Amino acid sequence: MSLQKPAMRGLLAKHLRFHLPIAFGLSIIAAVAFKFTVTEPRKQAYADFYKHYDSMKEFSAMREAGVFESVRPTGK
Repeated sequence: MSLQKPAMRGLLAKHLRFHLPIAFGLSIIAAVAFKFTVTEPRKQAYADFYKHYDSMKEFSAMREAGVFESVRPTGK
């Protein structure tokens, strides 16, 4: 009663033939899921924000708040 020798020749190729298509398939599924769950809603949120954004109104509000006031250095 002896143990059977492990099949080492061609083991990597055999495993890659099985696991490589699975890895590619899962990566494509992950990329598509990321596109539709993260990037598309983000693009829509930016589009909605800039649809009604008035840059001159924001600029006027910041100017009145003193954001653009420069401070003179007190050095000699």
